Amino acid sequence: MSTFAGTPAASSSSVQSAMATHRVKHGPAPLSGLAWLVWRQHRAAFWTLIALTVIAVAYMVHQRGQMMDYLNQQGWPHLKSGWDAEFQGYSEQMWTFGEYLGYAPLLIGVFVGAPLLAGDLETGTAKLVTAQSVSRARWLAAKLGLTALVVAAVTGVLSAVFGWWWAPVKGRSAELTWNGIFFSTTGIVPVALALLACGMGAAAGMLLRRTLVSMVVTFGAFMAVRVIWDWWRRGLGQAVTVTSDQGVGPGAVAPELPAGAVEVGSMDFVTRAGERLDWTTCIGLKEEERFACLESKHVVGWAMDYVPMQQMAGLQWLAGGVVLALTAALTAFVLFWGRRQTV
Repeated sequence: MSTFAGTPAASSSSVQSAMATHRVKHGPAPLSGLAWLVWRQHRAAFWTLIALTVIAVAYMVHQRGQMMDYLNQQGWPHLKSGWDAEFQGYSEQMWTFGEYLGYAPLLIGVFVGAPLLAGDLETGTAKLVTAQSVSRARWLAAKLGLTALVVAAVTGVLSAVFGWWWAPVKGRSAELTWNGIFFSTTGIVPVALALLACGMGAAAGMLLRRTLVSMVVTFGAFMAVRVIWDWWRRGLGQAVTVTSDQGVGPGAVAPELPAGAVEVGSMDFVTRAGERLDWTTCIGLKEEERFACLESKHVVGWAMDYVPMQQMAGLQWLAGGVVLALTAALTAFVLFWGRRQTV
């Protein structure tokens, strides 16, 4: 069954026709057996994913070309002063597309993962397939394996091209720091999230056996996962502290962060002895009185914590590995549960 489910009779008839057609084919074929049948059942969803990926890649290549034309005019990579004023339009386009790209795993889970098993169980196609000398384990493995391959391929391409678009300007402005949308849309992370969403959809379909209900449950469940994900990933990384000792009054120089670094927490005060005081220290007083209060506490500057950009790749592999481990556990559950349930 494809993403758009038909009636039980129509679905069973199409599978019977597909299997009969496959039996009379001669010569080598890219796919055969169950893999060929799964592709034929879900070809509408798979081709839609591939087509959307091609369109997205074409858009990113075009936008990157325009961005690089502008940057080359500004002397990239040694950019002239004030280049970022006109660059705002390019960064907004990149950020907006990255936000849309961040919803790809959710859409894949809802429209590809949820109907994957629920459709066959709802229409009775699973019973027909497993009656053709095909075990439940092989049926589940073919369904999950081919779908995971397609999902990993398209999200991997999107991740690589979006990272290529962002690479020349990453960390050069507050909107382009790595710990924003770029952490979840480049590298291994989007592939891992898409596979997890697809696995969640398949598990929901296996348990609920109704396509529409499985899609709704997958949507809600993955949105909850995204909330947890956004909270969890912000705590990753080994923070580094930078301080200043030129005072905190008018004209004092605040600590300078390395290019691409992401500030963690708030900027606190630091004393001559190296002790950190919360930024609310002596708050509520008039300006002159507050500076006198801070001086009495021997405050000599500020202290800031940050995570450098150099940690990004390692953190992405750590986060992606955790998500892939969850996906593997979910897949094992689907295989275990599916083998023991009647179709």
